Amino acid sequence: MDWNESIDAYCERLGPEVWAEPVNALTNLAFVLAALWAWPRVRGMATGQVLAGILFVIGVGSGLFHTLATAWASMADTLPILAFILVYIFAATRDFLHRPRWQAALVTLAFPFVAGAMAPMLSGVPLYGASAGYLPVPLMIAAYALILARRAPATARGLAIGAGLLVLSLTFRSLDMPLCGATGGLGTHFLWHILNAVMLAWMIEVWRRHQLRG
Repeated sequence: MDWNESIDAYCERLGPEVWAEPVNALTNLAFVLAALWAWPRVRGMATGQVLAGILFVIGVGSGLFHTLATAWASMADTLPILAFILVYIFAATRDFLHRPRWQAALVTLAFPFVAGAMAPMLSGVPLYGASAGYLPVPLMIAAYALILARRAPATARGLAIGAGLLVLSLTFRSLDMPLCGATGGLGTHFLWHILNAVMLAWMIEVWRRHQLRG
C-alpha cells in the first residue's frame, strides 16, 4: 500500500492541493473546540479526560486528512474515532451497566468484529450505505438507552439524544456526494464534522452527569 497515495473522496476536493477542501478542513476546529469545552468539565475524572483528549486528537487527525488527503492521513482520521468509540463502550458498560471491568473489556473487544459483520448488511440501507461502517454505533447507543430506560432514565434520555445526533450527522455525511451538484461543489461533509463534534462532546457530558448522579 502506498501511504502517500492521494485520496479524493469528498465533494469539495477537486485536486491534490493542501487547501482543496477549505471548509471541510476548517470545520475540524469544531472537534478541538468541543474538546476544550469538555476538558474542564471532566477535570479530576480520568475516563472523561481520556475521552476529551481523544476528541481533540480527532480534530487534529481529521484536519490532516482533509488537508493532506493521503492514505496515512486517512488512518490519522479514522483511528482516533475508533479509539473514542472503544473507550466509550468500555466506560458505558462499566459505569452505566455496572459490569466488572473484564466484562466491559470483552464487550469492547467484541464490538469491532460485530460491527464488521454488520457492515455488509448495512451497506444496502438506502442513503446510509455510504456510512455503513458507522451505523452500528448509533444502534449500540440506542440499545444501551433501552437497557437503561428504567434504571437510569436521565442517562437513557441522554444516550437517545446522542444516537439521534449521530444519525443526523451521518445523514449529512452520506449526502455529501449525492448533493454535490446542488450545493455548488461544497457538499455536506462539513456538517458531519460540526454535528459529530457536538454529539461526541454531548456523549462525554452524558457520562459525566451519570457519574455525578452516582
